[in-house]
Amino acid sequence: MRRNGWPGTRLRLKAWPAVWLLILVPLFGGTGSLGAQTGTAGQETAPAMRLTVEEAVELALKNNLSLQSGAINLDTKRRASDLVWNQFLPDLSLRGTLARQNKASTQSVPNFSSMPPTYTEVELPRWSLQGNISASLTLSAALVAGIQAIKADYQAGMVSYEKARAQTERDVRKAYNDMLLLAENITLLRASYEAAEWQVSTAQANYRAGLAPELTLLQAQVARDNMKPSINQAENGLILSQARLAMTLGLPYETRFELVSTPVETGFIPLDLAELINRAVQDRPDIRELQRQIVALEKNRHARSLQTRTPTLSLTWNISPMFGADPFKDSWFKKDNWTDRGSFAITLGISLNGLFSFTKEGQAIKDIDNQIKVMASSINQMIQGTEMEIYNTLLTLAQVQSTVETQAETVRIAEQSYRLTEEAYRAGLQDFLQVQNAELELHKARLEIIKQQNSYRNSLIDLEYVTGIPFGTLSTWEGGN
Repeated sequence: MRRNGWPGTRLRLKAWPAVWLLILVPLFGGTGSLGAQTGTAGQETAPAMRLTVEEAVELALKNNLSLQSGAINLDTKRRASDLVWNQFLPDLSLRGTLARQNKASTQSVPNFSSMPPTYTEVELPRWSLQGNISASLTLSAALVAGIQAIKADYQAGMVSYEKARAQTERDVRKAYNDMLLLAENITLLRASYEAAEWQVSTAQANYRAGLAPELTLLQAQVARDNMKPSINQAENGLILSQARLAMTLGLPYETRFELVSTPVETGFIPLDLAELINRAVQDRPDIRELQRQIVALEKNRHARSLQTRTPTLSLTWNISPMFGADPFKDSWFKKDNWTDRGSFAITLGISLNGLFSFTKEGQAIKDIDNQIKVMASSINQMIQGTEMEIYNTLLTLAQVQSTVETQAETVRIAEQSYRLTEEAYRAGLQDFLQVQNAELELHKARLEIIKQQNSYRNSLIDLEYVTGIPFGTLSTWEGGN
């Protein structure tokens, strides 16, 4: 694949003044916003919420439920990373036990006042009191490796959260553009309906004046009425799209929006295939996520290996005072009534299972090795897929450029054809079917150019996601020049 000098990757920088004059002025009457439909024809609903694309992104990043769950999971990993030093704190415990024997027991007590001594059976207290204070600490080489694994897991979590945010922003921007396309299509349909209404009025006047047959009037009425289902379907489609966007933004599904149209000022921008691929390999969120996950797995594997194949040192200390008399009758402050069974211990040990690969511990390490290999293979596949994706996107952008340049002329010709056909119809030189066909072709030409512009914007958004470029800044990026 040629990466330098590839045809179509250096798109010319030019504006679309003719296109936007033809499309935006008739559609929006010089205004900079689109009022999205709030319901089907004739349905009254609450006022629409004015929303720019940047405000939509801000709401989504703040209120999206999926992102909120991701933020909670990331906070869990962050706390684990910030407090990772707590693994060096000993385990402390404090216990107290008050017990009563179910059956009384006795003890032989010698009496040395006579020889030989005599023994007397004394009943022991059935109640006993015992306390325990203990501290233990286990040290090993795996402890330090475990700390590194926890930090690596947090870093992988940050990359995953950033990827989720980028995906959400990408989806919201593309959904916003698609809704603009739907709204613009509805505007064109309504304009066509108004033209059909005028044609019905003209045909009716001509019929009453005896200048046109009844068939012409009926054809005009049928053509007008056939437009109503298409308009209703398009409006319902916009309502459904708004409901989906509202839920993504964390708003009630019945929320309606007034979308703000942003004309393209820079036109087609220069893009370089090799530069985009290089940036994508380094900064694509999906690739960075897998790379961080591999690092976290490698740290985890190292910690497991040290844990199973290196010795551990355990330090244990405890005090276990026991009250040997009756805690309800005898004095607690008499030293002779207490005994201490506490101890301090140092234990050095190693797990033998970890020294053999066929054991459960050994196989767990092998499983991690295989996971790392699978992820490495996934990265290679993703890099290849990214190269093809960018190549295909640039081909699409080049095709859009060519189509828009051609379609601008097509719109001009369709408008002239419709105007001349309508004038001929008024003069009785054309039948109504010819007018209807000319109007339909004009609608198709205008809608096609809007579709191509929307495709261009969404392709740029996909490129921004793939390459890690901040959304909305690709048109000002010099691409390595």
